[in-house]
Amino acid sequence: MKFADVKNDIAFRKIFGNENRKETLISFLNAVLDFHGDQRITQVAILNPYQLPKLKGGKVTIIDVKATDQAGQTYIVEMQVGDIDGFEKRVLYYSSKSYSDQIKRADFYRKLLPVIFIGILDFEHTENKRYISRSQVRDIETGEQTIKDMEFTFVELPKFKLELHELKTLTEKWVYFIKNAENLEVIPENIHDEGLISAYEEANVQTWTQEELDAYEYAFMREEDDRARLDKAKEDGKEEHKINTILKLHHKNKSAEEISELLDVSIKEVLQVIESQSNT
Repeated sequence: MKFADVKNDIAFRKIFGNENRKETLISFLNAVLDFHGDQRITQVAILNPYQLPKLKGGKVTIIDVKATDQAGQTYIVEMQVGDIDGFEKRVLYYSSKSYSDQIKRADFYRKLLPVIFIGILDFEHTENKRYISRSQVRDIETGEQTIKDMEFTFVELPKFKLELHELKTLTEKWVYFIKNAENLEVIPENIHDEGLISAYEEANVQTWTQEELDAYEYAFMREEDDRARLDKAKEDGKEEHKINTILKLHHKNKSAEEISELLDVSIKEVLQVIESQSNT
C-alpha cells in the first residue's frame, strides 16, 4: 500500500468528506472531541461532500469538511498547513457565519444550534503543551460557561510526538494517522476501529483514479506556489524596510560607512540606495 499525505487538500476532503464512508468522520469526531455515552455522534450529514476540483479552475474553494449530527449540531473540520496572518479571525468569522446562517430571521434565534470548529494545524498555535486544546466562552473568574453554542478545538500536529508502538487511545491513533500516514506501507496491526480502518483504505492512493491523482499532485504544486509567493512577499518587505532604514539614516547625516556598520550591509549597497533615491 501507499498512503496519501492526509494534510493535502484533496486527500483530506476525500477521506473525511466521503458520503459513502461516513463512519470515518463519525469516528474522528467522537475521538477528537472525546464524546462518550449520549454525547456520541451516531449519524452525520456532510454539507459539502467531496468533489474533485477542476484543475484548470485554479484551486479548491472549500478545503474543509462541514457536517451536522443527529442533534443538528454543526461541525467544521479544517486542515491548516501554514500559520497565515489573521487565522484566528477567519476561524471566528467562519464559525460565526455558520452559526447565524442556520436561520433567516433574527426572531428565530432560539432555533440556533451549536457550532464546533476543529482545526488540524501543522504548526504550533497555542501555549498549551498538549497537542489537543479546547476553547470555550467562559467567565474569567468562575469558569462558568453560560454561552455554550460555540467551541473551538485545535489539534497541533508538531506537538504530537508518539511513535506507532506507543499508541493506546483511538484519539492518538487518529492523530498519528493524519501526521504520519504517508510514511507507512501497511495499516498498523493495532487499528481495530471501523472508521479509522476506512480512513486508511481511502488514503491508499493505489485505489485512486488518475483524475484524483492528478488533482492530488496539483494541490501540492499550488501549495508550493503559494508558499513561494509568501516567501517572496516577506523578502520584498525586508528589502523595502532595509532601503527605508538606509535612507532615514542618510537623511540624519550618517555616512555610508556608519550606515554600513549599523545595518551590516556593504558600503556599495548603501551608496546604490542613496544614489537611486537622488535620481528619482
